[in-house]
Amino acid sequence: MGAYFDELKRAMDRLARDERVLFIGQAVACPGTAMSNTLFDVPRHRLIELPVDEELQMGMANGLAIAGHVPVSIFPRWNFLLLAMNQIVNHLDKFAVMSNGAYCPKVIIRTGIGSERPLHPQHQHIGDYTDALRSMCTSIEVIRLEEPEDIFPAYERALLRDDGRSTLLAEYGDYYNDK
Repeated sequence: MGAYFDELKRAMDRLARDERVLFIGQAVACPGTAMSNTLFDVPRHRLIELPVDEELQMGMANGLAIAGHVPVSIFPRWNFLLLAMNQIVNHLDKFAVMSNGAYCPKVIIRTGIGSERPLHPQHQHIGDYTDALRSMCTSIEVIRLEEPEDIFPAYERALLRDDGRSTLLAEYGDYYNDK
């Protein structure tokens, strides 16, 4: 693996040191994606494995955040995350305005732009909807992680921010080995 992967792993290890953080999604407690490997040293009790039900997963993340946790909701690809857009756009992004500032839950959403090498998985797995989500959300910061040196500071900012905003971070699957 390359520096890009190493920085992702370092960022996940940093997040795991915060007692409020829980990691939820598919292939978080079980192997199954390249993202799973970045969670190798995260304590098992912080990993919540879920069935393939993206809307449920994001709804759980929202509820955990309202209860004071900082969930890291992991969707291996943007194309899967599309199924959680209701919870992101109509709920997480709007909690503060709907509650007159009484609820400002913080969720860290982790997704990926699918890898095209060494095997192209076809177009339903390689979408990048970063710009589209930016245009739909007013309070969620959406970040595309281009370079290894961008990764750790972006995840740390997402964890430590106190401005009432959630953060979505989009990784490049092809960069795990390439950069």
